[in-house]
Amino acid sequence: MASALVLLPEGFEELEAIAPIDVLRRGGVDVVVAALGPCLLVTGRCQVTLRADLLLESVPPDRTFDLLLLPGGPGVKHLRADARVRSLVLAQHASQRWIGAICAAPTVLGDVGLLHGKRYTCHPSVASELPERLAHERVVIDGRLVTSRGAGTALDFGLALVGILISPAKRDEVAQAICV
Repeated sequence: MASALVLLPEGFEELEAIAPIDVLRRGGVDVVVAALGPCLLVTGRCQVTLRADLLLESVPPDRTFDLLLLPGGPGVKHLRADARVRSLVLAQHASQRWIGAICAAPTVLGDVGLLHGKRYTCHPSVASELPERLAHERVVIDGRLVTSRGAGTALDFGLALVGILISPAKRDEVAQAICV
């Protein structure tokens, strides 16, 4: 079974976390949601509180995931400031496993040098940091990086990830079931 680790910082964008988590689980992916902070209850930018499966520090260091998913929103500042996140992103990349980043989260990839020479997209709010973004693409896949623009593209993002991790047929099945 394919697996995904979703990092949840305080201030995450709810749609960018919940929609991909839901779509991935519908597609048969084993999704583990890890709170970045010290509490399993994590509040998003619109005051929706989610209960993470575990704390990031509780993820066994030898456990690997097929996908590392970074949601956007104001909480990206916490992802960018956390050395554990940087290490996870670099380890995921070094092992040639998938990384998904939506909205402002591609800045995390830029911080560690993964966007150089890559095609990617992001939210317009971080365009000054990521000027080579493909501004009009909803989801961009380049190598093992999957990026997306924002809350309005979160379903497309999740479906693209199901297509990659499971199969295009499963992606289409999930899309039809949720009336996309």
